[in-house]
This record gives sequence, structure tokens and C-alpha cells, in this order.
Amino acid sequence: MVAIAETARSSSPAQPEHPPELARRDGPPRLAVALVIITLLALLASGVAERLNAPPALILALNVTSYAAGGYYGLKAAIASLRRGKLDIDLLMILAAAGAALIDQWREGAMLLFLFSLSNVLQEYALGRSRSAIRNLLKLNPTEAKVYRGDKVEVVRVEAIAVGDVVLIEPGERIPVDGVVASGGSAVDQSPITGESMPVDKAPGDKVFAGSLNQQGALDVETTQPSGDTVLSRMIRLVAEAQDSKAPTERFLDRFEEIYAFIVLASVALFIVIPPLFFGVDFQDNFYRAMVLMTVASPCALIISTPAAFLSAIATGARRGVLFKGGAYLEGLAAIKAVAFDKTGTLTKGRPAVTDVVTFSEFDEDQLLAMASAAESRSEHPLAKAMVRSANERGISIPAVEEFLAVPGRGVEAVVDGHHHVRVGSPNYILVNEPHALEAMRALQEQGKTVMLVERDSALVGLVAMADVLRPEAQDVVRTLQQRGVRTAMFTGDHSKVARYMANKLGMDAVRAELMPEDKVQAVQALEHDFGPVAMVGDGVNDAPALASAAIGIAMGAAGTDVALETADVVLMGDRLELIPFAIQLSRNARRVVWINLTFSISVIVVLVISTFLFDLPLTVGVLGHEGSTVIVVVFSLIALMVVPEIKRRRELRQAK
Repeated sequence: MVAIAETARSSSPAQPEHPPELARRDGPPRLAVALVIITLLALLASGVAERLNAPPALILALNVTSYAAGGYYGLKAAIASLRRGKLDIDLLMILAAAGAALIDQWREGAMLLFLFSLSNVLQEYALGRSRSAIRNLLKLNPTEAKVYRGDKVEVVRVEAIAVGDVVLIEPGERIPVDGVVASGGSAVDQSPITGESMPVDKAPGDKVFAGSLNQQGALDVETTQPSGDTVLSRMIRLVAEAQDSKAPTERFLDRFEEIYAFIVLASVALFIVIPPLFFGVDFQDNFYRAMVLMTVASPCALIISTPAAFLSAIATGARRGVLFKGGAYLEGLAAIKAVAFDKTGTLTKGRPAVTDVVTFSEFDEDQLLAMASAAESRSEHPLAKAMVRSANERGISIPAVEEFLAVPGRGVEAVVDGHHHVRVGSPNYILVNEPHALEAMRALQEQGKTVMLVERDSALVGLVAMADVLRPEAQDVVRTLQQRGVRTAMFTGDHSKVARYMANKLGMDAVRAELMPEDKVQAVQALEHDFGPVAMVGDGVNDAPALASAAIGIAMGAAGTDVALETADVVLMGDRLELIPFAIQLSRNARRVVWINLTFSISVIVVLVISTFLFDLPLTVGVLGHEGSTVIVVVFSLIALMVVPEIKRRRELRQAK
């Protein structure tokens, strides 16, 4: 049942600039469609010629034409398999048609070949729809871009853009490179890359990805990756590899096909010989029934049921920003019993942010934060930058600063507003004696937060607490996984007090703290011992050993992490935790569709085989049932795993807007 696919694979030229698997497999070739039409026309013409008592030579010529056109791809595939010492479904179909011709049932044999080739074309068209969903990614990359060359802007081929070049992106244009915004501001639709439903505001310093769509503003983007190594190009390569990678069920069915084909051929051979020889059955009638048996026993629908489902699921995942590196990982994710999350950068945003502003004086929170941010404004420390960033986000005006002094590891001091001496620092830099201040400080430290005290003119006026804050969606994701029967755990190198506070807030089932990268491997193994197969979610850098050792490694934020693409089995193209429940549910749906397809396919074979013996099933009816079941499993996979998820996605987009 792979004749057209194999021929299409060998006949189309490879395109070096794109993965050849995607460039060439976009549905049935035109020749296959033409041969199906020729087969049908010759079959109809043969029937008309018989009714008009045309010369036997003309009828024979029409029958031979229908056989040649209908059996072209199947014969090529059967010969290729025989040369490799293998038996397959194509050989069964060709032999059944040839047997029909031997007993002068040309019309039945031609009908078999027509429906067999038509089923192949419909199957390739349906699977081509899955592949084209990914191939459309190739269209997202512009072929030309506007690049600054001195004082001029030149239009050049994307391949000619070098790292460091600054590209002008005007409103409504697709971004041709991965880079960082050098100047300008705009909202960018990066849903094809990260799956985010809403446009993302971009400002100087923000990353942008090739294939995303600039909206209302102009951007100058400094290129950070060569054109052949953008997130989009890596994404396409990953999906191409995934489409050619087989799941365990699929590999089993491939081995099963050859054994099954041998059993069918042997059984048919015995059936041809034994009844006429020992039971006096008419040879021609018995031979006809043997050809029907060979046709209906062929496991076309059974063999295609798994790749049809997995290919559709891989395509759907990629469109939502989830890349499965192969069918094995798609199938494996469905069996996951627990998910272990790295904390920093996965459950949290990976950078400090102001969480609390506590005042001990007449100043309100904004005034206190303005004062502290002013003193910290000239510091390069991450906590200082977090404080200034928080003031800017709140729209607070930061006063002027003079006589700035940094005390490494302790804090800063400066003259603010021209005459106020302000100090900001840790408790070992600014002593706290007041009971209410000590109580507030210790309460925040119990939550794992870093406390910076603020002193003005030698008087303690308040404190600012900072922490690596949880992602807003983290709690819902953990709850969703638990509702679906998946246990959750958090792994971190942080202090156990911080870890327990975070884990309790999220409602985690387990937590392990103060872990080195090698310790996370042991933690994964312990979790697998307790619960079963584990998926490890991390950022792909210090979590790489754990990602590799888990049953399934899931990389967060792969749009900016090369290690994640190399180590993980499943890659999330955006920093979106909610894609994890989606990926697990998609894999479970794919597994469910596979089992439905397998059950349906086996049931059809059993019913048709029994009908062949009990009711003298005509070859035409057997062919219709056999080929119809093949088309049904492919179309069902397409609808269940591509069409329905796409309808849901569009509904979500409308609700988001």
C-alpha cells in the first residue's frame, strides 16, 4: 500500500535548501491520478464493447490497458520488494488481479486494480494534507529582505544576510531572520513559530524569529543566526525527521506485514489445490474464491492505520508549537505517568522580579520603589535591574542620582534628588533592629524571597522583596495534569525552604531540592520507580542529563536554546507551559485513534474472510470493502487528529480576540 509514495519519493528532485522529505511528499503524483482515470475509462469502455459485441481483440486490448494502468505502481512496488527478498500487500493485489485474468474474469481484476490504485491515490492525498500542513512552513520564509548597507537600504537574497547585518522590517512584512530588535517597536504575530494566539509586543533587545509577521510598526533587527539555522529551518528539519521516524507499533506492523503476506500466499496456494483435489470442487469457481480470499485478507487498512494517525498528530502538534522528534516519542508520551519540572526558567520566568514593597514610613509603595530604584539605577547587578524594571513597568518616575557607590556583595548608596542619602542593600549591609521590620523581613525570607532594605538619611524606611516569580499559567498546568491522572514533581538546585514554598503553592505531588545536574538523573529514576514512565521538562542546558535519562525529555523555550533541540524528545517552540498538557492529550488521542483503526481494520478483514467462505462473496464487493476500509482509517485519522484540533484552535483564537 506504499507504491505511490515510494515512486513519488524517487521521482521528485531534492531541493537542497529545504529538507527533501518535505519538499517532495505533498500528495499523489499527477501520473498516479492520470493512471487511475485511464484505468476507469478502459474498464468502462470494455463493458460497453462487450455489450455491443465488439471484436474480441478490441475487448482484450481495453482489458490489458486497464490492467497496465491500474497495476503500474503496484507492480513496481511488488518487484522492488521481491528484489529485497520481501513480500508485501502490493504483491497480493497484483497476484489476485492476475488470477482473475487467468480464469477470464478480466472485469473483476480490472475493478480490483482500479479500486486499489484509487485507494492509494486517496490515501496519499489525505496523508499529503498532513504533510502540506508542515510544508506550508516553507512559505513563511521570505526570499528577499531589506538590509542596511552604509547609508542605504538594499534588497538582497535572504541567503546573503550575514550574522550582524541589520534588517529593516516594515509593517505587514514577514521577518526573514532570527535576531534581536535594534530599534523600533511593533506587535509581532509569531504564532507559526511558538503557537502563541496573540501578537507579542517587541521593543529594543527583544528576540524575533524568522517566519513571524510584523504588524503595525517598523523594526530594525540585528541578525543573530545564519539563514540556514533559524528557528524555522530547524523546526522544519525536526518535523521532516519525525515524519520518517517510526513508532514501535508502526515498526511492529511493518514486520508483521511481511509475515502476514507469506501466510496469506501460502494459505491461498493450499486453498487453490486442496478443495479441487480432495473434495471435487470446481477448479475455476474455487480459484475465483481464492482470489477473493487473497484480496480481502490483505491488511492494507491495518498497516496504514498507525502512520496515518501519527503523521496527522505530528502535523497538528507542529502547527501548535509542539515538535515531536518521531512517532516513537509521540507514542511514548501517551504512556507518561508523571511529569518532573525543573523550577528555574520552566515553572518560573527565570529572572528576578519585585514581588513585595513594604514601607515603614510616610512614603507609599511607589515613592519607596522610586527611591530604591534611583539608588540602584547605575548598578549592573540582576537584582538592581529587576528593581528598575519594576519601577518602569509601574510607570514610576525615577529621580536623578549623584555620588553613586557600589559595595560588592552588600548593596549600593547614592545621593538622590540632590540631597537625600539613600542606601539599598541586604540585611548584612543595613542592620535591622525594629521588631516590626524584622518580622516582615523574616516572613518574606520564609517564602524564599530576597529582601533588600531601604534606608534614607540613616533611617530605615522600608524594604523591597524580589524572587524568581512563577509563570502565571504554572498552577493551572499542574492542576490540569493531575486531573488527567499524571503525577507532578519539581526538581531544583535551590534551597529546600524555597523549593517547598514553591511546590506547596503549585500543589506539586513531590519536590526535590538542592540538586546538582547529575542528581536530577537519580531523581528521575526514583520517580520512575514510584510512579512509572516520567517526562522531564527543562530548559535544555543544566537539565540535559535529566532530559536524556527520562522516558520522554521535553524542552521548554527551544526557540532560544540549541541544547534543547539536541537533547529533548519533544520540543516546545515557545515558553508556554500549557503546551505540555496539550502534547500529552494529543499523544493519547493519537494512541486512541490507532487502536480504533486497528480494531476496525481487523474486524473488516475477519468479516470479509468469513463472508468469502459462507456467502460466495463477489470479488467486486470484497475489493470495495477492503479498499473502503483503507480510505476510512486514513480519513478518520485526518479528521480526528487534524481537522477537529484545528477547529478548536480557531475557536480559541476567536475567543482570545
